[in-house]
Amino acid sequence: MARQVVAALEGDHLLVQAGTGTGKSLAYLVPVMVDAVDTGRRAVVSTATLALQRQVLTKDAPLAADAVEAVTGTRPVVALLKGWQNYVCRHRLEGGYPQDEEDTLFSAGQAARAPRPGTGETTSTGEQVVRLRQWAAQTDTGDRDDLVPGVSDRAWAQVSVSRAECLGPSCPLRAECFPELARAAAAQADVVVTNHAMLGIAASGNTGVLPEHTVLVVDEAHELADRVRSQGTVSLSASAVARVAATARRHASVLVADLESAGQGLQLALADLPDGRLAGGLPGPLHEALVLVEAAARQVLADLREAAKTAEGATGPAAGGVALARTALNELVEAAARMTSDSVAERRDVAWVERPRMGADPPRLTLAPIDVAGAVADTLLADRAAVLTSATLSLGGGFEPMAHALGLSLAGGGWRGIDVGTPFDYARQGILYTPTHLPRPGTGISEATLDEVLALAEASRGGMLGLFSSRRAAQEAAEMLRGATDLTVYAQGEDQLPTLVEAFAAREDACLVGTLSLWQGVDVPGRACRLVVIDRIPFPRPDDPVAQARSEAVAAAGGNGFMAVSAVHAALLLAQGAGRLVRRAEDRGVVAVLDPRLRTARYGAFLARSMPPLWPTRDREVVLGALARLADEGRPARTDTATR
Repeated sequence: MARQVVAALEGDHLLVQAGTGTGKSLAYLVPVMVDAVDTGRRAVVSTATLALQRQVLTKDAPLAADAVEAVTGTRPVVALLKGWQNYVCRHRLEGGYPQDEEDTLFSAGQAARAPRPGTGETTSTGEQVVRLRQWAAQTDTGDRDDLVPGVSDRAWAQVSVSRAECLGPSCPLRAECFPELARAAAAQADVVVTNHAMLGIAASGNTGVLPEHTVLVVDEAHELADRVRSQGTVSLSASAVARVAATARRHASVLVADLESAGQGLQLALADLPDGRLAGGLPGPLHEALVLVEAAARQVLADLREAAKTAEGATGPAAGGVALARTALNELVEAAARMTSDSVAERRDVAWVERPRMGADPPRLTLAPIDVAGAVADTLLADRAAVLTSATLSLGGGFEPMAHALGLSLAGGGWRGIDVGTPFDYARQGILYTPTHLPRPGTGISEATLDEVLALAEASRGGMLGLFSSRRAAQEAAEMLRGATDLTVYAQGEDQLPTLVEAFAAREDACLVGTLSLWQGVDVPGRACRLVVIDRIPFPRPDDPVAQARSEAVAAAGGNGFMAVSAVHAALLLAQGAGRLVRRAEDRGVVAVLDPRLRTARYGAFLARSMPPLWPTRDREVVLGALARLADEGRPARTDTATR
């Protein structure tokens, strides 16, 4: 892999499938570091998550840098770069921004975000902020992930600001600004480690978030397209408009009556619409309501600018409050303008109405880009050498589906894909069980499928990771296992996910069941995970607006929408889910896909070729016997007395 990366640095784009345990981080870090110290070309390395970003920075990059320094005599400089709000704002800590009230603590953009798992939700916001102040006086980075234990999003919002809310050159503490210092360090580094969210921001048009670079490495590249699409997605609701209006009134003392009235009109327009995709575009009343929201927001923004001129030179909470209001209004104007544009009619965006939290929250309108390949090609890949790697890039036996999704087919310079293999012997270490006697999946999970889950879990005596297509199916499986066995059963949603995974890894008789969050990133090597059960092929939901729109776009271009979108989505998740079983060379076990379509449907072969090459069987007794033997291997040896 390292040799292939060296060749790619000459200008070609490279897709590298590198299985778990390959050491792919070192295989790309060493070549790009050597290239950086030899040529002065800067490389950006992006990871899928902040956790993986930290692993590269603290473990893999120092090891690679040691080796490069030993050979070249020069140590490459590595810097970490995250989004602005991942750093504490010294000016906000010093009272440079007004205190947010409890009911308006989150901005319009933050309102829909889920809290990060395991981040200090058990203590009060006030207690967490006090601890944050103490930490801020000692930290050298201001990086949220350096704060252990963490704090809630609510507490962090009181000590951080977005890039748009920053006062910039007028901030009295700019010389001590943590995000500015991180960016200055990145601008001088040989290798900059960042994350896919930052690439998504750059692909959305804000290319200045990254330093100039000529080499791009994307680790866990299979997630890049979804992250870019997520960054390009906008939502708007009446409550979001009301929050923006309240922020402008409180912090800038401008009139917002028209904006509040427009927000009420938006509420009425959304209330008349059912949940789901707006395939024919925005209905007239909704479009008119959004036009009024945009016009009213623009007027408030103009009034705010005039008010800011009279207060020019002001510092402290007044200036910070104006910055908060200006940012909220700009985001509202941009969202409303996009929603009233022709992007949905021209099939660039897909729009839908949803009522979050099972209808507990008011309805909102969401827009998402249908295709992100062009944005990735134009903003991330153009005029750069790019290496994109993951354990799951070859789908259906080829790299073309992923190359298309990631924009490589559109980028200049050409591309090539390679599979550098794996240190594992999958056919000897694992079994792929596809019970064709089960019924074809319908709505919910069938009794026959639950019976099969029970038989497998009992034969294995635990050690089961259950990956289900819905929260309800996972709950039914957990209830069934708890009622029919004495196994320890953990279910997603009953505690923070890292806590559940840690508890599952600590017991050989445990079962952990859940949905999408468990399909990727769960690393439990050894006997604790010797059985992975997948209840059905994980196709997108039939009513998924983005999948529908993408399939239609492929079909309109003469392609097979189902295979290009739904089958590729399912193949990627199946590969990731099955990859939870074998994490080390000594791991052994069974992956059971309880969906006969994997063997009987025409597309089944495409999906199966995307999974690790485990030994396949449909024989139930063979599988139950293998699981029983694995369970027996973990039992303590019996003494002669016990035997007698």
